[in-house]
Amino acid sequence: MSEVTRRRLLGAGAAGAGAALVPAGWTAIARAGSAAPPQVLAAGDLALWYDEGAGADWLRALPIGNGRLGAMVFGNVDTERIQLNEDTVWAGGPYDSANTRGAANIAEIRRRVFADQWQSAQDLINQTMMGSPGGQLAYQPVGNLRLAFGSASGASQYNRTLDLTTATVTTTYVLNGARYQREVFASAPDQVIVIRLTADRANSITFNATFDSPQRTAVSSPDGATIAIDGISGSMEGITGQVRFLALANAAVTGGTVSSSGGTLRVSGATSVTVLISIGSSYVNYRTVNGDYQGIARSRLNAARTVGVDQLRSRHIADYQALFNRVSIDLGRTAAADQPTDVRIAQHANANDPQLSALLFQFGRYLLISSSRPGTQPANLQGIWNELMAPSWDSKYTINANLPMNYWPADTTNLSECFLPVFDMIRDLAVTGARVAQAQYGAGGWVTHHNTDAWRGASVVDGALWGMWQTGGAWLSTLIWEHYLFTGDVDFLRANYPALKGAAQFFLDTLVAHPTLGYLVTNPSNSPELPHHANVSVCAGPTMDNQILRDLFEGAARASEVLGVDTTFRGQVRAARDRLPPMRVGSRGNIQEWLADWVETERTHRHVSHLYGLHPSNQITKRGTPTLYEAARRTLELRGDDGTGWSLAWKINYWARLEDGARAHKLIRDLVRTDRLAPNMFDLHPPFQIDGNFGATSGIAEMLLQSHNGELHVLPALPSAWPTGRVAGLRGRGGYTVGTAWTSGQIDEIVVRADRDGTMRLRARLFTGSHTLVDVTDGTTPATTRPETDVVQLAVRAGHTYRAARPGVTASPTLSPTTSPTQSFSPTPTATSSPTPPPGGARATYAITNSWSGGFQAEVTVTAGSSAIRGWTVAWTFPNGQVINQIWSGTHTQSGANVTVTNAAYNGALAAGASTTFGFIASATGANNPPASITCTTT
Repeated sequence: MSEVTRRRLLGAGAAGAGAALVPAGWTAIARAGSAAPPQVLAAGDLALWYDEGAGADWLRALPIGNGRLGAMVFGNVDTERIQLNEDTVWAGGPYDSANTRGAANIAEIRRRVFADQWQSAQDLINQTMMGSPGGQLAYQPVGNLRLAFGSASGASQYNRTLDLTTATVTTTYVLNGARYQREVFASAPDQVIVIRLTADRANSITFNATFDSPQRTAVSSPDGATIAIDGISGSMEGITGQVRFLALANAAVTGGTVSSSGGTLRVSGATSVTVLISIGSSYVNYRTVNGDYQGIARSRLNAARTVGVDQLRSRHIADYQALFNRVSIDLGRTAAADQPTDVRIAQHANANDPQLSALLFQFGRYLLISSSRPGTQPANLQGIWNELMAPSWDSKYTINANLPMNYWPADTTNLSECFLPVFDMIRDLAVTGARVAQAQYGAGGWVTHHNTDAWRGASVVDGALWGMWQTGGAWLSTLIWEHYLFTGDVDFLRANYPALKGAAQFFLDTLVAHPTLGYLVTNPSNSPELPHHANVSVCAGPTMDNQILRDLFEGAARASEVLGVDTTFRGQVRAARDRLPPMRVGSRGNIQEWLADWVETERTHRHVSHLYGLHPSNQITKRGTPTLYEAARRTLELRGDDGTGWSLAWKINYWARLEDGARAHKLIRDLVRTDRLAPNMFDLHPPFQIDGNFGATSGIAEMLLQSHNGELHVLPALPSAWPTGRVAGLRGRGGYTVGTAWTSGQIDEIVVRADRDGTMRLRARLFTGSHTLVDVTDGTTPATTRPETDVVQLAVRAGHTYRAARPGVTASPTLSPTTSPTQSFSPTPTATSSPTPPPGGARATYAITNSWSGGFQAEVTVTAGSSAIRGWTVAWTFPNGQVINQIWSGTHTQSGANVTVTNAAYNGALAAGASTTFGFIASATGANNPPASITCTTT
C-alpha cells in the first residue's frame, strides 16, 4: 500500500483488518416467474447463478482458484475479463523487520505501563519498537486477460454460474442465432487456468485477446498462438519491487484460425477454442526471489498443451471433488432458491431460504480449497483474489483475528490438507520472529505481532495502538496442537513441535510478574485494536493474551508428552500456565477484557477478543464453567449483534458455542445482507475480507457439531429455521467423521467413523429417549455407559463405523463417512474370468449411478488366489468409447492374501441420475494365479 493510502486508513482508525468503514449496500430486484437453471438444479443448488454479466463490478465477478493461481471471471458478452492473481506476487522484496532499539527500552516501557502511564508508554513504543519498515507490504495483482468479442447487442438467454461441485464458472447466451458457452476453471493438477469456448454453430467464435496490468510490464507474442506479459511487482515502504512474473495465454482452435503478433492473440471463425493461462513467479521463499519464473510459466503451459481439454477438465474435477465431496449438507429448499443469487441475498431478511445457509457453508469450503493447497501461500485477507495495487490493509495476513479465522473450518469441515500452508508460514515466522524476539525483547524463542506478509515480517507495525500485541505468533502456534487433535498425525506434530516450543519459550523469557497482583503477564500488549482509555490501548495482561497463552503452554506440554521429549521444559510451561491471571467477571456481569474492570471506549467495538476462551478455545463451556458461560453471554449482549462482516461471522461461532441456535441463525441473517455480503457472496467488512466467509462456514459447522469439550456434541445449536436436514462428513477432534439427519428438529440418526482406537463420548438429545446403537462394521452392539442423560460413552475401534438412531429409522447410505454421498457401486462384484484374461488377471464389472457432473475416485482391493502377489496394476475400461482421462499407478499394501491397490480413474460427466457400466482388469505381471475376488469402494 502506498504511504498515502496507509496513512489514510490509519487516520480512519483502520490499521488492523478489523477497522470499520461506512457500510454501503447494493440492491437487486426479484424476477417474476424465476426458476433455477437446469445446471444449478443438477448441482443440487450448490451454485451461484446470475442472469446478467458482472459489468465492471469486481464484486459481481466470480472467483476460481487452484491454491496458487486465482482469477475473477466477469462473464460479459462483449468483453470477457479474467482478472489474474498468483499467490506470491507481493510488493517489495525480502527485508528484516527487527528494530534493534527495542531491547534497550523494553524495561522502561514496562515500568510506564505498570505505573498506568499508558500514553507515555505508547509513545515510547512508537519511538523504539516499531518495525523497519513501519508498515508491511501488499499482495498485488498480475493483471487481466481480456477477450474482446465485439458488440453484445441482441444477446439473450444469458446465464452465468459458479458450480461449487465442479469449481467451474460457466457463461451461456444466444447471439445472432448461435448459442455460446464459456467454461473457466483453475486446475491444480495441471497448474493452468483453462477457458473453453464453444458454439453450436460452426465457425462462429471470433475474438482478440490481450493482457494488461497495473504493474510495470511488457507484452509480447512468443509464438503464433501465444501472448505474454512479463512484469515486476511494485515498490512499497521504501523497498523496491523484486518479484518477477510471466503470464502466458495460448489458444488452440477447432475450425477457424489463430494468430499472435504484437501482444494480441487473434481467433477468427472458430467452432471451439481452448485458452490456457500459465503464470510463473520468481518468488522462492521469504528470503529468495531469483526463481526461474519464465521456465515455470513455459513448462506448465507446454505440459498442459499436450493434454486434451476433456482430460484437463476431468483431472481438475476429480482433484477438486476429492476434497469438496467429503462434506454434504442439506438444510431444505424453498422457492427462494429459484431466484438469482444476488436477489436471494438482497431479500434474505424477509425470505425463508434455508438452502442459502447451505450454499454459504459450501461456498466457504470452495474458497478455502481454491485459495490454500499444500505448497502454496496461506489464504490472505482476500484469499488469493485482489485487483488493486494498494488493497485495503494490504490484503496481507492480520493475525489478531483474520488469519486464524480463515482456517477455522479447515479441520471441522474435512479440509485438513488445506491447512498445511499455515504451518509452513509458522516455520518461516519462527525464523524471522526469533530475530525480532532477540532484538526487541532480548528473549529467546520467537514472536510475531498483529500482522505479517509474504516476507514474514514479525515486528510491530502500523502504530502501537494497533500493533503492540505480542501474541500473534502464540495464537498461530496453538493451531499446531489443535490440528493434531483432529488428525492424530504424530509425524506432523514432530515436524512442527520446534515452532510450538519456540513460541512458548519466548513467553517463558518475557512474562513478568504484575507488581500488585503477582500474576505473570504480558507487558506491553493490548486487547486487539480497542482503546481502554482515550487513544491508548497499551496495557499489561489483557484477557485474550492470558487465554491464548494458556492454550499455548498446555499445547506445548501435551505435545512434548506425545513426542516423549523435553520433560524439564514441560514442567516450566505448566508452571507458567498456572501463574497466568484467571478470567474474571466484571461489574456488568461480563467477562473482563483487561485485568482492571475498565469499560471499553467503544461499547459495540468489532473485536470481542476476550471471548477467545469461548471460541475458538474451550476455556468457557456451558457445563464446565457455568459462571463464565453466563458472563460470556452477557458480554455478547453488551457488545451487540452488529459489526463488520468478519465480526458477525465470529459471533455466529460464539452463539453456537453458547448452544443458542436461534441467536446464531439471527447472526447468519445479519451477515447475509447487502452491506455485509457482496453480490458474488464475498464477505464485506466492507470492503471485501474473506475471513467473514470462512468464519460463517465455521459457525454453521459449530451449530451442527462441536467437539471442543472432549465429546462429540451433535446438533448443539440447531435453529428452528432448519427443521429438517442432514449433514455428512464433518470432523471432530479425536479423529471422528460424523453424519447426522433430523426431522422436525428431532435427530433421526447419527453415524460416526473412528480413525483411532479410544473412548468416544457422544452427546445428543437423541439419547434422552429410546434409541439403538450398533457397530455397523461388525454388526455388534457395543457396551455403553451413560455419564449424563443425553450422553453415551463407548470404546471404539479404528476404522469402525457406529450408528445411533431412533427405533424404526432406516439407515441412510448418504450419512456414511466411508462412501461419497453422490456415488455408489452396485452390486459388489466378484472376479470373473475374461475371454482374454491377462496373466494372473481377472475382470470385474461395476455399475455406477452418477448424480453429479464429473468423475469418481475408487479404491480397489484384490484378494489373491493361491498365494499373495505384489505388483498388481489396475486397468480401467469404459463403454461407448468414453475416454479414460486419467489413470494413477497403483500403490500397494499387503496383508496376508489381501493386496490393496489404491488407484483412480475418471470419466466424463453423466446426467443426473443416469447410469453406465465400467470395468477394470486387475493383473500381476508374469503371474498365473488369478485373484479370488475384487472389490471396489469409493473414496
